[in-house]
Amino acid sequence: MPGCFKKTLFALASLISFVSFILIVVAMGTPKWMTGKILCKTGADLVNATDPELVKFIGEIYYGLFRGGKIRQCGLGGRRSKFTIFPHMVKKLNTGLHVMIIMFLCVAIFFSLVSFGFCILNAIKVPYRAINGPAGACLWNFLAGGFVVLAVTSFMAAVKLHHLTERIANFRENVFRFVILEERFEVCYWICVASATAHAVNLLLIAISGIHFPKIKTKTEEVNVTAEDIMY
Repeated sequence: MPGCFKKTLFALASLISFVSFILIVVAMGTPKWMTGKILCKTGADLVNATDPELVKFIGEIYYGLFRGGKIRQCGLGGRRSKFTIFPHMVKKLNTGLHVMIIMFLCVAIFFSLVSFGFCILNAIKVPYRAINGPAGACLWNFLAGGFVVLAVTSFMAAVKLHHLTERIANFRENVFRFVILEERFEVCYWICVASATAHAVNLLLIAISGIHFPKIKTKTEEVNVTAEDIMY
Protein backbone atom coordinates (compact mmCIF):
# COMPACT_ATOMS: atom_id res chain seq x y z
CA MET A 1 0.00 0.00 0.00
CA PRO A 2 1.28 3.52 -0.79
CA GLY A 3 2.10 5.81 2.09
CA CYS A 4 -0.26 8.49 3.35
CA PHE A 5 1.73 11.29 1.70
CA LYS A 6 1.78 9.50 -1.64
CA LYS A 7 -1.94 8.70 -1.39
CA THR A 8 -2.74 12.36 -0.80
CA LEU A 9 -0.68 13.53 -3.79
CA PHE A 10 -2.22 11.01 -6.19
CA ALA A 11 -5.72 11.72 -4.90
CA LEU A 12 -5.13 15.42 -5.56
CA ALA A 13 -3.72 14.60 -9.01
CA SER A 14 -6.79 12.52 -9.87
CA LEU A 15 -9.06 15.39 -8.82
CA ILE A 16 -7.09 17.81 -11.01
CA SER A 17 -7.33 15.42 -13.99
CA PHE A 18 -11.09 15.17 -13.57
CA VAL A 19 -11.40 18.96 -13.31
CA SER A 20 -9.33 19.28 -16.49
CA PHE A 21 -11.73 16.90 -18.24
CA ILE A 22 -14.71 19.03 -17.17
CA LEU A 23 -12.98 22.23 -18.27
CA ILE A 24 -12.29 20.94 -21.78
CA VAL A 25 -15.87 19.68 -22.23
CA VAL A 26 -17.30 23.02 -21.08
CA ALA A 27 -14.91 24.97 -23.32
CA MET A 28 -15.82 22.93 -26.40
CA GLY A 29 -19.56 23.42 -25.91
CA THR A 30 -19.52 27.15 -25.18
CA PRO A 31 -19.42 29.74 -28.02
CA LYS A 32 -17.14 32.17 -26.23
CA TRP A 33 -13.67 31.50 -27.59
CA MET A 34 -13.32 34.81 -29.37
CA THR A 35 -15.13 38.14 -29.35
CA GLY A 36 -14.46 41.24 -31.39
CA LYS A 37 -15.69 44.45 -32.92
CA ILE A 38 -16.49 44.56 -36.63
CA LEU A 39 -16.81 47.61 -38.86
CA CYS A 40 -19.26 47.63 -41.75
CA LYS A 41 -16.73 49.02 -44.22
CA THR A 42 -19.13 49.19 -47.16
CA GLY A 43 -21.78 51.16 -45.23
CA ALA A 44 -19.22 53.56 -43.78
CA ASP A 45 -17.73 54.23 -47.22
CA LEU A 46 -21.16 54.83 -48.79
CA VAL A 47 -21.97 57.74 -46.47
CA ASN A 48 -18.33 58.78 -46.07
CA ALA A 49 -18.67 58.43 -42.29
CA THR A 50 -16.25 60.33 -40.07
CA ASP A 51 -15.00 59.27 -36.64
CA PRO A 52 -18.07 60.29 -34.59
CA GLU A 53 -20.41 58.63 -37.09
CA LEU A 54 -18.46 55.36 -37.25
CA VAL A 55 -20.15 54.20 -34.05
CA LYS A 56 -23.28 53.53 -36.11
CA PHE A 57 -21.29 51.06 -38.26
CA ILE A 58 -19.43 49.15 -35.54
CA GLY A 59 -20.97 45.82 -34.54
CA GLU A 60 -19.90 42.85 -32.46
CA ILE A 61 -19.09 39.20 -33.08
CA TYR A 62 -18.46 36.15 -30.92
CA TYR A 63 -17.87 32.52 -31.78
CA GLY A 64 -16.57 29.19 -30.57
CA LEU A 65 -15.72 25.89 -32.20
CA PHE A 66 -19.27 25.07 -33.29
CA ARG A 67 -21.44 28.21 -33.20
CA GLY A 68 -21.53 31.93 -32.60
CA GLY A 69 -23.36 35.14 -33.33
CA LYS A 70 -22.90 38.73 -34.44
CA ILE A 71 -24.55 42.15 -34.40
CA ARG A 72 -24.44 43.88 -37.78
CA GLN A 73 -24.35 47.67 -37.67
CA CYS A 74 -24.65 49.10 -41.16
CA GLY A 75 -26.23 52.45 -40.36
CA LEU A 76 -29.80 51.26 -39.92
CA GLY A 77 -29.59 49.85 -36.41
CA GLY A 78 -28.24 46.62 -35.06
CA ARG A 79 -29.34 43.29 -36.52
CA ARG A 80 -28.61 40.18 -34.48
CA SER A 81 -27.93 36.84 -36.11
CA LYS A 82 -26.62 33.46 -35.01
CA PHE A 83 -24.68 30.93 -37.04
CA THR A 84 -23.22 27.44 -36.81
CA ILE A 85 -19.77 26.45 -38.03
CA PHE A 86 -20.91 23.03 -39.26
CA PRO A 87 -21.82 22.04 -41.90
CA HIS A 88 -21.86 25.11 -44.15
CA MET A 89 -19.49 27.70 -42.74
CA VAL A 90 -16.59 25.29 -42.27
CA LYS A 91 -16.21 25.15 -46.06
CA LYS A 92 -15.23 28.84 -46.05
CA LEU A 93 -12.71 28.40 -43.24
CA ASN A 94 -9.50 26.43 -43.07
CA THR A 95 -11.35 23.14 -42.71
CA GLY A 96 -8.34 20.98 -41.90
CA LEU A 97 -7.09 23.28 -39.15
CA HIS A 98 -10.52 23.72 -37.57
CA VAL A 99 -11.16 19.98 -37.51
CA MET A 100 -7.67 19.41 -36.05
CA ILE A 101 -8.46 21.76 -33.14
CA ILE A 102 -11.57 19.75 -32.30
CA MET A 103 -9.70 16.44 -32.68
CA PHE A 104 -6.87 17.63 -30.42
CA LEU A 105 -9.37 18.52 -27.69
CA CYS A 106 -11.21 15.20 -28.05
CA VAL A 107 -7.92 13.31 -27.66
CA ALA A 108 -7.07 15.52 -24.66
CA ILE A 109 -10.43 14.59 -23.08
CA PHE A 110 -9.62 10.90 -23.51
CA PHE A 111 -6.14 11.20 -22.00
CA SER A 112 -7.51 13.29 -19.11
CA LEU A 113 -9.85 10.44 -18.21
CA VAL A 114 -7.01 7.90 -18.55
CA SER A 115 -4.86 10.09 -16.31
CA PHE A 116 -7.72 10.25 -13.79
CA GLY A 117 -7.93 6.44 -13.72
CA PHE A 118 -4.18 5.97 -13.34
CA CYS A 119 -3.95 8.48 -10.51
CA ILE A 120 -6.79 6.72 -8.69
CA LEU A 121 -5.00 3.39 -9.18
CA ASN A 122 -1.77 4.75 -7.71
CA ALA A 123 -3.63 6.29 -4.78
CA ILE A 124 -5.16 2.92 -3.90
CA LYS A 125 -2.22 0.56 -4.39
CA VAL A 126 1.31 0.23 -5.73
CA PRO A 127 1.07 -1.28 -9.25
CA TYR A 128 3.35 -4.17 -10.14
CA ARG A 129 4.10 -2.85 -13.62
CA ALA A 130 6.07 0.37 -14.01
CA ILE A 131 3.79 1.64 -16.82
CA ASN A 132 0.85 1.47 -14.42
CA GLY A 133 2.70 3.43 -11.77
CA PRO A 134 3.91 7.04 -11.62
CA ALA A 135 5.63 6.69 -15.01
CA GLY A 136 2.32 5.87 -16.69
CA ALA A 137 0.51 8.67 -14.85
CA CYS A 138 3.19 11.11 -16.02
CA LEU A 139 2.85 9.89 -19.60
CA TRP A 140 -0.93 10.36 -19.75
CA ASN A 141 -0.78 13.77 -18.09
CA PHE A 142 1.92 14.86 -20.50
CA LEU A 143 -0.12 13.69 -23.50
CA ALA A 144 -3.33 15.31 -22.24
CA GLY A 145 -1.63 18.64 -21.57
CA GLY A 146 0.29 18.44 -24.84
CA PHE A 147 -2.82 17.97 -26.96
CA VAL A 148 -4.54 20.88 -25.20
CA VAL A 149 -1.51 23.05 -25.99
CA LEU A 150 -1.69 21.94 -29.63
CA ALA A 151 -5.38 22.87 -29.76
CA VAL A 152 -4.82 26.29 -28.19
CA THR A 153 -1.86 27.02 -30.47
CA SER A 154 -3.78 25.89 -33.57
CA PHE A 155 -6.74 28.12 -32.67
CA MET A 156 -4.41 31.09 -32.23
CA ALA A 157 -2.87 30.32 -35.63
CA ALA A 158 -6.33 30.15 -37.20
CA VAL A 159 -7.23 33.56 -35.75
CA LYS A 160 -3.97 35.40 -36.39
CA LEU A 161 -2.61 33.74 -39.53
CA HIS A 162 -5.76 32.57 -41.32
CA HIS A 163 -7.99 35.54 -40.34
CA LEU A 164 -10.67 33.33 -38.84
CA THR A 165 -12.73 36.20 -37.37
CA GLU A 166 -12.83 38.09 -40.66
CA ARG A 167 -13.87 35.01 -42.60
CA ILE A 168 -16.69 34.28 -40.18
CA ALA A 169 -17.83 37.92 -40.13
CA ASN A 170 -18.08 38.03 -43.94
CA PHE A 171 -19.77 34.66 -44.37
CA ARG A 172 -22.69 35.00 -46.79
CA GLU A 173 -22.33 38.78 -46.89
CA ASN A 174 -22.90 39.60 -50.55
CA VAL A 175 -23.46 43.35 -50.21
CA PHE A 176 -21.54 44.48 -47.14
CA ARG A 177 -17.93 43.88 -46.24
CA PHE A 178 -16.76 43.79 -42.62
CA VAL A 179 -13.30 44.48 -41.26
CA ILE A 180 -12.06 43.53 -37.81
CA LEU A 181 -11.31 46.39 -35.44
CA GLU A 182 -10.65 44.37 -32.29
CA GLU A 183 -10.21 40.74 -31.27
CA ARG A 184 -10.14 39.27 -27.75
CA PHE A 185 -9.57 35.70 -26.63
CA GLU A 186 -12.39 34.92 -24.25
CA VAL A 187 -13.06 32.69 -21.26
CA CYS A 188 -13.26 29.34 -23.09
CA TYR A 189 -9.86 29.85 -24.67
CA TRP A 190 -8.34 30.61 -21.26
CA ILE A 191 -10.18 27.64 -19.75
CA CYS A 192 -8.21 25.41 -22.13
CA VAL A 193 -5.00 27.16 -21.11
CA ALA A 194 -5.97 26.44 -17.48
CA SER A 195 -6.54 22.78 -18.37
CA ALA A 196 -3.03 22.47 -19.83
CA THR A 197 -1.65 24.17 -16.70
CA ALA A 198 -3.54 21.68 -14.53
CA HIS A 199 -1.76 18.76 -16.20
CA ALA A 200 1.58 20.51 -15.68
CA VAL A 201 0.72 20.75 -11.98
CA ASN A 202 -0.07 17.02 -12.01
CA LEU A 203 3.37 16.27 -13.43
CA LEU A 204 4.89 18.24 -10.57
CA LEU A 205 2.79 16.38 -7.97
CA ILE A 206 3.74 12.99 -9.41
CA ALA A 207 7.42 14.00 -9.40
CA ILE A 208 7.14 15.02 -5.74
CA SER A 209 5.49 11.69 -4.90
CA GLY A 210 8.63 9.89 -6.07
CA ILE A 211 10.89 11.72 -3.66
CA HIS A 212 12.00 9.54 -0.76
CA PHE A 213 12.19 11.70 2.32
CA PRO A 214 14.53 10.50 5.06
CA LYS A 215 12.78 9.01 8.05
CA ILE A 216 13.29 10.76 11.35
CA LYS A 217 14.71 8.30 13.86
CA THR A 218 14.46 9.02 17.54
CA LYS A 219 17.69 8.32 19.39
CA THR A 220 17.08 6.12 22.42
CA GLU A 221 19.10 6.88 25.48
CA GLU A 222 21.47 4.15 26.60
CA VAL A 223 20.73 2.89 30.08
CA ASN A 224 23.82 2.26 32.12
CA VAL A 225 23.20 -0.44 34.70
CA THR A 226 25.69 -0.55 37.57
CA ALA A 227 26.24 -3.13 40.30
CA GLU A 228 24.65 -0.79 42.86
CA ASP A 229 21.44 -0.57 40.76
CA ILE A 230 21.22 -4.35 40.73
CA MET A 231 21.55 -4.53 44.45
CA TYR A 232 18.69 -2.09 44.99
